[in-house]
Parts: sequence; C-alpha cells; structure tokens
Amino acid sequence: MLEVKDVKVGVIGAGVMGSGIAQVTATAGYPSVCYDLDPGAVARAREHVTTGRYGFDRGVERGKLTREHADAALELLELTTEFDAATSADVIIEAVPERLDLKIKVFRDLDRAAPPNTILASNTSGFSIAAIGAATDRPDHVIGWHWASPAPVMRFAEIVRTRDTSEEAIDRVTELATACGKNPVVVRDHDTAWGFVANRIYAAVMDEAKRVVDDGVATPEQVDQLMIDCYGWPTGPHTMIQGALSGWT
Repeated sequence: MLEVKDVKVGVIGAGVMGSGIAQVTATAGYPSVCYDLDPGAVARAREHVTTGRYGFDRGVERGKLTREHADAALELLELTTEFDAATSADVIIEAVPERLDLKIKVFRDLDRAAPPNTILASNTSGFSIAAIGAATDRPDHVIGWHWASPAPVMRFAEIVRTRDTSEEAIDRVTELATACGKNPVVVRDHDTAWGFVANRIYAAVMDEAKRVVDDGVATPEQVDQLMIDCYGWPTGPHTMIQGALSGWT
C-alpha cells in the first residue's frame, strides 16, 4: 500500500522532464501538482505518465509497480493549467525550458505566489542557482535539483547549493530525493562554466563524440553502441540528447 506523505510537491512545466518528475514524486507518495500554461502540454503529459514508455502502465507491465500502487500514485498526481494549484506546495520544482530570462520570471512569480517557507528548486542543467535565487526575496530557500532523463528511471540527483542556501533547504530536498529513490549528491554553485558536474563532463564527451563522427571514424549510432558496450551506459551520448529533448519511445 502506498503511504501518502504530508509534503506537497509542485512542478512547473509539464514537458518530458516536468511530467516525469511529478510522476516520480507521486509514485513515492507525495501529493504532486504539475502545471503548464499550455493545455496541449498537459494533455501530452497525461499520456507520458500513463501509457508512455516509462509511465505507470508500462511500470506495471514490467513488474516495477503493482496495479494498486500505480493507481494510488496516479490519484496523487494532478496535471493542471491552474498556476495557483501548483504554488500551494511545500517544495516547488521548476522544469521550464533552458532560458535564463524565463527561469528568472518563473522564480519571481513563484516567490510572490508560494508560502514563505516553500522551497523553490530549479531543474536547470547549468545556469547559476545564485542568479536565479537573486530574483526572489528568499535566496536561502532556493536550491538546484538537476534531474536526468528519463526521470522515472535515473537515480541521478545533482543538488546544487549556493552561499545563501540554508541547511534546512538542503536537508529537506535531499530527504525528498532519497524518498523518491534517487541518490542525492550536494555540489556547489558556480558561474564560470555551463553545467555543474555531470553536464560539464558530458559536454566534453559530446565534443569528442562530434569530432569522432566528423572525422569519419564512426557514425553516431556506432559511437552510442560502443559507449554502451564499453562503459555500461544505459544509452549513448547522441541518444541521450534526443531522449531528453523529445522523450523516450
């Protein structure tokens, strides 16, 4: 039986990452609300979390979840175009497209709408969390929580602290990540390069993978297969980008 937690999670953005994040938190027993201003995105998100490759139905088919657990998790998950429904939460995770101006606007709006003690987390792949937190009056309650795609599968949880992030916020987010089956690792914010740890290293891998293809040594498909076979990666670097942008089929 799914134990329902007393912490509510809001997710801003119902794309591939946002809907996957909300699915994970609901599966862990957290009442979760996933918001997007686009009704089409909300409809697609509903398909992702139910019948998608890593949705509830496929999880039941693969024996990862019981039907009872999947149905209970789905009951905890609200997909909506109502912004206020997602802001009345204890932890809000922003998962909008990677544009700093958009993220800053979202955090300003969240700062005004969310309760004072709500923690605001960004799923940014590499923007400075301090820069995002500066758009709010609660920088001590702003933190980075970088997820990997597909969110329901990857244990990755890159938790990014700034000089202002409180220990309470770090503890609450790492506890939430652990309860969701993730492996949280707390790293420090920076503003000198794109990415924190995982994406800075991944960018170097992609640069070399591109050179290999451009030099005619191998095709993108061959590069991906060799990296899978040699290093045990779940997917290759080219396929990872495609999956993160357009979902997994």
